[in-house]
Amino acid sequence: MERSEVLTDIDTAGTHKRVLKKLPEATLAFWIMKIAATTLGETAGDLFAQTLKLGYFLSTIALFLVFVVTLVVQLRSRRYNPFLYWTVILSTSTAGTTMSDFMNRDASAAYLSNGATSLGWGPQGLGLGYPTGAAILISILIAIFVIWKFTGLTFSIRDIVTFRGEALFWSAILVSNTLGTSMGDFLSDSSGLGYGGGALLVFGLLAVLVALMRVPAVPNVVLFWIAFVLTRPLGATAGDFLTKPIAKGGLDLGTAGSSAVLLAVLLCLMSYALLRERKHTATRNELVTEQT
Repeated sequence: MERSEVLTDIDTAGTHKRVLKKLPEATLAFWIMKIAATTLGETAGDLFAQTLKLGYFLSTIALFLVFVVTLVVQLRSRRYNPFLYWTVILSTSTAGTTMSDFMNRDASAAYLSNGATSLGWGPQGLGLGYPTGAAILISILIAIFVIWKFTGLTFSIRDIVTFRGEALFWSAILVSNTLGTSMGDFLSDSSGLGYGGGALLVFGLLAVLVALMRVPAVPNVVLFWIAFVLTRPLGATAGDFLTKPIAKGGLDLGTAGSSAVLLAVLLCLMSYALLRERKHTATRNELVTEQT
């Protein structure tokens, strides 16, 4: 990070009574890690629900509890920690996968593999279908943003420094990841585009968002949240491509193998992010010492 950027961070911290920021900036590395985390969330969610045959209901309950635990740790932390932040992102993505499947799918043969007649204990799914499920999730996400707007708190993640702001942020993240899963599964399974076609469509939409960043009339905060939702179906289609049988257009690597590889990749990226953050913190502290 450039020296001028560090000085800007110090000035911003002073404006907010030196409240340390808890969330990262949306750099290229951020988006690479987001796609890696959401792809892992897709394969890990399918691992619990389908491969281990826990079913969508039990998996959703278990993974939502994991999300709550990781979120509490994140909210209690006093500064940005890449491992904590991306662990919560991963938990929202994994829980979002099974939550989406539970909402949209049912016990029909289309969603059960290897001749299975059921998955786990409890209801196999609500069977709402992707359009209805997406409509419900979009409504919930809009409601969160409306509440957020009325609080008067910022939508920009680099400026979120309060507990309420962070709680609203993570609520939007969980719902957007669940919505993105529904969109990704629809593109892969029901749109006729397949995994490759669905991924290309999402890439095209993301390219449009990048182009719109140069249009002053379009707020970057709006583009960020649209991109955040769209990177989730990209992860969902990539996860399906890795795990699904070759006959269905996938690579048939399995949920366990794919999840292990993606976890290793994400841990490497998290370690790199942690090293950069420590270097940035050391530089910032040095500059503060020079100013005092």
